[in-house]
Amino acid sequence: MQRLCDIIHAQQLTDHIYAITLEAGELGRLAQPGQFLHVRCGGDVLLRRPISVCDAENETLKIVFEVKGAGTRWLAEKTSGQLDILGPLGTGFSVEGQHILLVGGGIGTPPLLYAARAAKGSTTAILGFGSRSQVILQDEFQTICDNVILTTDDGSAGEPGQVTGPLENELQSGTYDMVLTCGPKPMLRAVANLAAQYNVPCQVSTEERMACGVGACLGCTVTMRNGDNLRACADGPVFDAGEVNWDV
Repeated sequence: MQRLCDIIHAQQLTDHIYAITLEAGELGRLAQPGQFLHVRCGGDVLLRRPISVCDAENETLKIVFEVKGAGTRWLAEKTSGQLDILGPLGTGFSVEGQHILLVGGGIGTPPLLYAARAAKGSTTAILGFGSRSQVILQDEFQTICDNVILTTDDGSAGEPGQVTGPLENELQSGTYDMVLTCGPKPMLRAVANLAAQYNVPCQVSTEERMACGVGACLGCTVTMRNGDNLRACADGPVFDAGEVNWDV
């Protein structure tokens, strides 16, 4: 579905990360956790930019994105008016578990917020960042989740180190029936391996470069253990972690 959405609120979260809340009408009602929006950017940018749904409530949608090039730089400067949105797209998270563990890394953190809101059971979030200056959405997660654990690589906020330490501590409790994760590939691989070690099902949201966003260009394939190459935009971006070939 394509729609012109009014910008309700725009905010800079860190030096390079921004949030925009949209009046999205039916798009807001249809969006599922883990899905993404394809956003048209102005200027000389031809391709839409895929941005995960960070949160959805009533008929509003929130997106959080990092400035990486001309398209997202234009978007960061867009503080009012409308955005041309195509979506919601992709296959999202299943949030049916009674005790869900959410693991986010950096800019992979935002889509887990909507998953936490949509979850029917209890939720614990482990959020990993490089340093205090890179932390985003901590207050929002603390409002929604039963427990939030913050880590930073340099120890400037929360627990020092990466998410794998507190993740293993939580998994050792034996209380979780699902892990949902999004972040850089090395983190996803580590989370998937730990979840498998403790026999907890794990869903991963992959961060692949997308062009068309609808499965036509085959530019965002993810290799499965059975040899299939699936499209992150159409078959994902969320996959069963046990089915992904992490060695490719």
